[in-house]
Amino acid sequence: MSKQGQHWTWDAVLTGIVPPVISPLTDAGAIDVPALDGLSNHILAEGATGLFILGGCGEGAWLTSGQRLDVVKHSVKVSAGRAPVLAGVMLPATGPTLDEVRRATDAGADALVAGSPYYNDVDGDAHVRHIEAILDASPLPILLYNIPQSTHHNIAPSSVAKLAHEPRILGIKDSSGNLAHFQALLRIKERRPDFRVLQGAEFAMAASALLGGDGAVPGMGNLTAGTFKELFEAARRSDLASVRTLQIQINDLAGLHSLAGHWLASLKGAISLLGYGAGIPAQPLVPASPAQLEAIRKCLESHLPAHLAKRVAQH
Repeated sequence: MSKQGQHWTWDAVLTGIVPPVISPLTDAGAIDVPALDGLSNHILAEGATGLFILGGCGEGAWLTSGQRLDVVKHSVKVSAGRAPVLAGVMLPATGPTLDEVRRATDAGADALVAGSPYYNDVDGDAHVRHIEAILDASPLPILLYNIPQSTHHNIAPSSVAKLAHEPRILGIKDSSGNLAHFQALLRIKERRPDFRVLQGAEFAMAASALLGGDGAVPGMGNLTAGTFKELFEAARRSDLASVRTLQIQINDLAGLHSLAGHWLASLKGAISLLGYGAGIPAQPLVPASPAQLEAIRKCLESHLPAHLAKRVAQH
């Protein structure tokens, strides 16, 4: 069922760019609502088709339940039907995850993003049971999320194929960076053409788009969603020269990830230089130092599109 004022379809959303939105924090550790609103508007203005909140970039597993609820509520408010809000519900076990599912559903999220349980070892059957429990707990559709470098569990294509029988499973974001795994996920589309496979690894955007990937969920889409949009559009018209050029630009910009000790501190620092938030990550991480911020600034000024580089230079 469509919400009042909704101006999007899932097909358009999941064949576009859905950045994993960071969660700006104040010095006191609260959600920086003006910064979150401004960043969300920036992301949509750059051509994103959806807002994925409370993922890895959004520090969903590190925030309190109250902070997570604030992010959902304010994201739904600022989106105002222009694009869907996909809320990450990724805690270590099914029980705590279901609590987040209910909160996100009640707060107005348009879809849920769910991956594997983590900390304790689980098998493919457990992955399936976990997602089935979420389906039972909420009427919302689900985008699956494979990020084995964080969960230490790779969601097998066979498990994804079992879940794809359920029409409320929209597709999957694969951040494994394993193109063989990505291609195996694409084969699910042979049986279910509307199943969407999105790439999360920024270095693999060009290859994924040319292999038939539907869209992308890139962390650097917080900065320049338009660059990723241009790459996928170029791939669809078989403009290989543009695809190559845009992937190189993405790779060069990704150099910022190593400039502040932890990629998340670097990304939050970069976003602060666009004017959104103070660059503060959740504890135990620390913000980028002034010297690190200056290095991040130089990277942004060199590798962002001109209109965004100008904003950084003026900030």
